[in-house]
Amino acid sequence: MGKEERFERWVMPEIKEGELTKWNWMVQNKEGLVLGKNTDIGAFTYLNALNGIEINDNVQIGSHCSIYSISTIDGKNGKVTIKKNACIGSHSIVMPGVTIGENSIIGAFSFVNRDIPKDVIAMGVPVKVIKKIDNR
Repeated sequence: MGKEERFERWVMPEIKEGELTKWNWMVQNKEGLVLGKNTDIGAFTYLNALNGIEINDNVQIGSHCSIYSISTIDGKNGKVTIKKNACIGSHSIVMPGVTIGENSIIGAFSFVNRDIPKDVIAMGVPVKVIKKIDNR
């Protein structure tokens, strides 16, 4: 099944503050979330949008990810932006103030604590760009 077919009947998910969605992911501070069309967020992913999370169109986020716009451990805060067509592998963590570039892929189990440019594959703890990719 192609991406277009997969999202033929996509509708904006109903998001209730601090509750699991129909697909078992959760948002706290939902007023700070901007969610694009044709997004796919995996089960048990957590989004804390206190300082803003913007997820552009056609973004895929794997299961068990955490995306934070605030960190009470180290006092960091800032808007997280995930540009269109980006993919984040399961069990990854995205820290406050990070932008993930258009078409970029984050490998599973990565700790994203810095901006990622467009059109790259990045992975690791902490995340490092490992390869430039052709525009998808």
